Amino acid sequence: MAGYVSDAVIKRLPAYYRHLQELEKEGVTQISSKDLGERMNFTASQIRQDINSFGGFGRQGYGYSVTGLRQHIGHVMGLDTAHRMIIVGGGNIGRAIAGSASFERIGFETVAIFDSDPRKIGEEIHGITVQDIAVLERFVSEQPVDIAVLAVPAREAQMMAERLYALGVKGFWNFAPVDLKLPKGAVAENVHLDESLEVLSFRILQE
Repeated sequence: MAGYVSDAVIKRLPAYYRHLQELEKEGVTQISSKDLGERMNFTASQIRQDINSFGGFGRQGYGYSVTGLRQHIGHVMGLDTAHRMIIVGGGNIGRAIAGSASFERIGFETVAIFDSDPRKIGEEIHGITVQDIAVLERFVSEQPVDIAVLAVPAREAQMMAERLYALGVKGFWNFAPVDLKLPKGAVAENVHLDESLEVLSFRILQE
């Protein structure tokens, strides 16, 4: 990746990747910044600026190779490498994530689910047996884990993140309604569902 890339551009990368996948399925092999911008509701200038920020691609007057650009963005996002995920919390959110086939298609494999509730331990969720949280350390010490999905109550999320970080886990997909405080070298993506609805409510009122 070329130099500093803003958070705004990083957040747009998945949209680029998705649209380019769709274009491949439609049989499109080349696309201009103007046409890609119209498809994504961006200006051609914004498209070029974004793409140049992570290394540049394409040629003036020729546009972008759809497959080449999709592969390039996938590499930038690390999607050409498999990621092993564990889910902590076998409730509704954990179940939904474990049951999503789309994650595995893009290289995110759920390898284990953990919970502390005796009623959930031993239950099978989409082919994965829920394990006792007490064996978490042993599991992570024996098998590599890239990402921990935290689908636990807010009061438990920070402690669980610290526990997993101590075991070598560096990536956290956090669904608890709290912003994690993590040491340098760890990263978290906080998904606050209630905040998304609140933003939607605000936008509705502006229309």
